[in-house]
Amino acid sequence: MKNIKIIEVKSEIGAGTRGASLGVEAIKIAALDFMSNFFVHFPTEAIETENKLLFEPIESPYAKRIKGLLTMYERISKSVCETVKANWFPVLLSGDHSTAGATIAGLKMAHPKSKLGVIWIDAHADLHTPYTTPSGNMHGMPLATAIAEDNLECKVHEIDEQTSKSWNALKNIGKIAPKVLPEDIVFISLRDYEKEEDYLIKQYGMKVITTSEVRRKGPEAISRSVFRYLSDCDYIYVSFDVDSLDSSISKGTGTPVSNGLREREAEDLISKFMQHRKICCFEITEVNPTLDRENLMAEIAFNILQRSVNVLMMN
Repeated sequence: MKNIKIIEVKSEIGAGTRGASLGVEAIKIAALDFMSNFFVHFPTEAIETENKLLFEPIESPYAKRIKGLLTMYERISKSVCETVKANWFPVLLSGDHSTAGATIAGLKMAHPKSKLGVIWIDAHADLHTPYTTPSGNMHGMPLATAIAEDNLECKVHEIDEQTSKSWNALKNIGKIAPKVLPEDIVFISLRDYEKEEDYLIKQYGMKVITTSEVRRKGPEAISRSVFRYLSDCDYIYVSFDVDSLDSSISKGTGTPVSNGLREREAEDLISKFMQHRKICCFEITEVNPTLDRENLMAEIAFNILQRSVNVLMMN
């Protein structure tokens, strides 16, 4: 039976829309509304945030609040690494997706000699860099930090020395770069990304599984093909961004996109993934109750969380 530890990251300095830092509490409120005592059962660690930076001027327009994010990377990677080394299974509830690069770093720091795979369930590729970003928001960059990629071939911005230094520090956190090879990433329900990200996906031959493929083949077949594809990996991390769900249900997130997964499809698929012995960490991110109606997004996220953890504990 897996020993589960919940790590709360109420950070939203990487997002362009305010409110994702409230997502963790919204998920807990959903648990209470469902009369569930889920959160009583597991030890929880809350990571100190740098959200105070939201009230300060932005220094780096192409990597907004990157210094604060570097601090978050240090805290989160340390926590995840220590959690794994103590034989706990980390379940992360995070505000915006920018900190997922820190989760990946922590997993790699705990197993530096092992090969790590990533299942990225998200409408977006999150492969931008300060050189290519259309928005400057760091939640579009976590996978680029994980694969230690600048994508200078698609460069559209000149960045200042300080930004460059902070960006290099993000990529090299834990003194390991890259943490993941691009070919060891599987995108699920990816459907909203820019040509600069598409360039990297094609260059590295990264695997993309569309929403229609999930619907056509079903969770069992998809899960089998994903684990076959990642068979060389020793450990696999699953990151679930709620905007992978269709925009008709994912109102409570900063960047909803149509043609996404239905709630049940996501739940069934993630449950299948959680049955696999190589899964080493699960993260839910980007719930934003300020954009929601009646806490629906958090309720969906909680249902997925509870079922996934139940599956983990049974295996």
